[in-house]
Amino acid sequence: MTACTRFAIATAVVLTAAITGCGGAPATEGTPLPPVKLQAASLEEGFTSMERLIEAARKEGSLNVVGLARNWVNYGEIIEAFSDEYGITVNELEPGASSQRQIEAAEQLRPDVFDLSLETAVAAADSFAPYKVRAWQDIPDHLKDHSGKWYAAYGGYMSVGYDARRVRAPASYDDLRKSGHSVWLPGDPRKNAAAFSGVMTASLRDGEADAERGVEFFRGLEEAGNIAADGSTPSVVLDWDFLNAERAAEEAEKGRPDWRVAIPGQSTIASYYVQAINAAAPHPAAARLWQEFVFSDRGQNLFLKGYARPVRMEALRMSGALDAELAARLPETDAEPVVLTVPQIDAAKAVLESEWDGAVG
Repeated sequence: MTACTRFAIATAVVLTAAITGCGGAPATEGTPLPPVKLQAASLEEGFTSMERLIEAARKEGSLNVVGLARNWVNYGEIIEAFSDEYGITVNELEPGASSQRQIEAAEQLRPDVFDLSLETAVAAADSFAPYKVRAWQDIPDHLKDHSGKWYAAYGGYMSVGYDARRVRAPASYDDLRKSGHSVWLPGDPRKNAAAFSGVMTASLRDGEADAERGVEFFRGLEEAGNIAADGSTPSVVLDWDFLNAERAAEEAEKGRPDWRVAIPGQSTIASYYVQAINAAAPHPAAARLWQEFVFSDRGQNLFLKGYARPVRMEALRMSGALDAELAARLPETDAEPVVLTVPQIDAAKAVLESEWDGAVG
């Protein structure tokens, strides 16, 4: 082989490498991108990039949300941050709508996205469009539908808010039986999710819930005169930690630092609210962009700012993206969170329907 021949071969190899690139496939400038698929089940499948998703959402121009009260887990700031960042108008429909109301009014209100309790989402799953956000792997398996129809975004632990001027910090729920305690539930546990979880947390033994045990616990409080009477000021409030913690912060700002929050015992009921995209969403790209924002590091930390526990909290902590100052405001606890399954919830509610009136009233 002559020197000229070797030079020609080497030159050809270099030119071929330059044309094919590292991947080995011919690189052609100006290759058109695949068309946008607004109903796609992932960013890659439908838009190929966040830039194209943002562009498609901006063309739609609006997003319809339902049941998002602005004073609930910092949703006011979350809505404004989304709108400001992407230039999309957010239409806030029935901010006070319950999970069931959101589903019942969907045909009339035409929301793009839902914020629902777990059991409502499971029951209405056929109404949702599957979409797996980029942070899909960070969401625990038991808090998401495997096909992407719904997935938890944030939640809280059942807690004991108490007036430190009147009672001591409870070491367990049994302390609430002591004289001087005036316990309040935020509603009827047969209708109110927080009240239901308060009863179920009181029923926990070794991490296992028993609705009948919860009913008997409150029967004992009633007989001891430890249930707060209507119109009275309770010394103890059983509610989600994000609500009790927010109340404690507000009281402290007013110069009344005596409202404290505890999560006593070895375990506590944890509950998460899930996101879902309406299968009939009038703004499908904006709906998907909303989900990407809610599950982004920024969106998850905005929930934390509202004292809620973002579903990606551990992943954020591991990556260093968790806002440590905001996380430090959450009530400290060693209690193991217990998330009830839908069958467990249904069975417990059946017990309360038959036994609550005879125990507390």
